[in-house]
Amino acid sequence: MKDLNRLARSLVWLAFFGALYQELKKPDAERTWHGKVAGVVPYDFRLPTFERLREAYWNPESDEIFSDRVFGVGWAVNIPVAARKVAALVDQYADASRSLRGQKKRSSSRVSE
Repeated sequence: MKDLNRLARSLVWLAFFGALYQELKKPDAERTWHGKVAGVVPYDFRLPTFERLREAYWNPESDEIFSDRVFGVGWAVNIPVAARKVAALVDQYADASRSLRGQKKRSSSRVSE
């Protein structure tokens, strides 16, 4: 487990320094301080605004669980969408286990007949 944590931490630092390098190698006039490292990992070093915070962490109209992080490197979790998807999974699990319990009761009653 320590090795996995160490690997994750190393990847985060690598993405952070990659983003800084990517911005600093651009001429001053072309630096935007937001984009994607290697075209995959989003980064944003601009000051966060309330609108961007709300869009990243609280956007119930969206269907995406992960959005670009408001400040730093990586992704943000859209809380209402994540909660909705977890609730759907719990309901699906409850329905499946309920139907399995019903099948067990029917099969055990047939055996006792």
